[in-house]
Amino acid sequence: MNDPLQEKISDSSGSGDSSCAAKFRTLRTWPALLLVVLVVMARYGPAYMEGGLSGNWMIAVFGPLLCCLLMLIWWLTASRATWKERVFGFLGLIAGLAVTLALVHPTMRGPGTAYLTAPMGMILFALSAAWLAKGRPAIRTGFAVLLAFAGFGYSMLLRNEGMTGDYVMDTHWRWTTSAEATLLAARSSESPAGTTKTNGLNAAMTSEALANPEWPGFRGADRTARSRGPQIATNWSAQPPRQLWKIPVGPAWSSFAVAGNYLFTQEQRGPMETVVCYDANTGREVWNRQIETRLDDPLGGPGPRATPTIANGGLFVTGATGMFLRLDPATGAILWQQDLKSVAGRAVPMWGFAASPLVTGSVAIVYAGGPGDKGLLAFDVGSGTLRWSAAAGNDSYSSAQLNTIAGEELVLLLSNDGLLGVDPANGKVRLNYEWKFKGYRALQPSVVGDDTVLMPTAMNTGTRAIRIKKTNGQLAAEELWTSRQLKPDFTDFVIHQSHAYGIDGGIFTCVDLKTGERKWKGGRYGKGQVLLLENSGLLLVSAEDGRVVLLRADPGEHAEAASFAALEGKTWNHPVVVGDRLYVRNAQEAACYQLPLAEAKTTAARL
Repeated sequence: MNDPLQEKISDSSGSGDSSCAAKFRTLRTWPALLLVVLVVMARYGPAYMEGGLSGNWMIAVFGPLLCCLLMLIWWLTASRATWKERVFGFLGLIAGLAVTLALVHPTMRGPGTAYLTAPMGMILFALSAAWLAKGRPAIRTGFAVLLAFAGFGYSMLLRNEGMTGDYVMDTHWRWTTSAEATLLAARSSESPAGTTKTNGLNAAMTSEALANPEWPGFRGADRTARSRGPQIATNWSAQPPRQLWKIPVGPAWSSFAVAGNYLFTQEQRGPMETVVCYDANTGREVWNRQIETRLDDPLGGPGPRATPTIANGGLFVTGATGMFLRLDPATGAILWQQDLKSVAGRAVPMWGFAASPLVTGSVAIVYAGGPGDKGLLAFDVGSGTLRWSAAAGNDSYSSAQLNTIAGEELVLLLSNDGLLGVDPANGKVRLNYEWKFKGYRALQPSVVGDDTVLMPTAMNTGTRAIRIKKTNGQLAAEELWTSRQLKPDFTDFVIHQSHAYGIDGGIFTCVDLKTGERKWKGGRYGKGQVLLLENSGLLLVSAEDGRVVLLRADPGEHAEAASFAALEGKTWNHPVVVGDRLYVRNAQEAACYQLPLAEAKTTAARL
């Protein structure tokens, strides 16, 4: 008499007469192996699709999780496992995932579960089941569950500091010290939170600098990311940029505002959101102002997103959780503050409040995205009271900017609803061009000439050019072109001599502004930012990996002129160039470099 425990049935059709044979059938594993392949394709394939990850990020992030759910369905309904195996395997997988999520570092929950923890465990489960498909039920299922535990458990060894622009988790060993923790440990003996730590700026030097700041805020004075300084030499092999200083900083995606010898930026330092003034010559901290609040975003990482604005003798600041303040730029003292959540009647956006303040006339304007007419808010510069508000969509990470369009001075704001143009004095809507988008917009509208505006949009939608005309005192817009060949997501682009230069789906590109057609595409700099060195005809790219790259602003070809490693770590922050000084920062360090000047090179050659 045959021992049923030794009986094996390899008939893939599942036919057979005996019930004993039926319960020991070989597992049907091709669906599981197919799903493993799909997990890999979902993770890595979107980068090579039209639009890249900026247009297909949901596939990369959520595709693997969907495949994991389909693996569970395969196991329960189509694997040919015995019912005891199915129940044991299912409960084992759920228990393994639940235990892991209870023990992982908090930063590994949420997206970390969908992106890494669940796929790792389920892939090992599926591969193990395929390897032991003909084995005894207890062995094949038990071993598969054990390997799944190991796959899930790998996440317990890690912590996450956000994701890169290609949606790769920025993971580190759990026991290593983060850059922020190292910074806090080094500063542990400094003054208590919420106080300024020094006597502030030199009063004699401050007045003139604050009245005429060289770089008053986000993307410069006109928010076009243009530096009109001296010509820069491009032979960095012979004349490399000279590092003047490099310092650790707290996490944030803020850039710098520059006034004379002082830099202003924002950081996260533990539970304290911090505005900091640095000496531009040395990197020495002059003062800091701290408020107890913290945004922890599992995708973008912790910290503020906006850049301070220097105007009207004040320093205006937007915090990631909604604190809107005017500080004394000499000391960091709070002159007034508002809570955008309360004023606008909304919760903190997915990636925090990110709009850098715009100060024009007697109002400080900031986008909040509240319901009704609480989208765009204008506060009195002197008192901080709300002066006016206007409806402006509910999903944007753009900043208001001041432009003259068709002879009118307008505040422009790009949101998920389209382009809004209002009178800065009273908030009266003068232009409301509707181009709705089911998602966020994060970049600035770009004004070309006196009547054309570019509207950049992420997620595989592209960029639209519109022309604005005034007829009988009313402003109206018409579409000139819409191009899917410039999809910049949250990476910057600049305008130079009738061409736009920026990142399209992860690759740098040049687009003709007359037609929207691509001139060339080449060069991978991740989710980097670009700055136009107008007098040099150069593009300075701050790449995501910390490199600084010089490109020639040439519509004929992609041509790198020079590059060097400026920072360590993921870099999404906008670079600043004032004169021959380059200021760069990211979520862990900041640095100042002196750029070689073309004039100095010529003089040296003559000597």
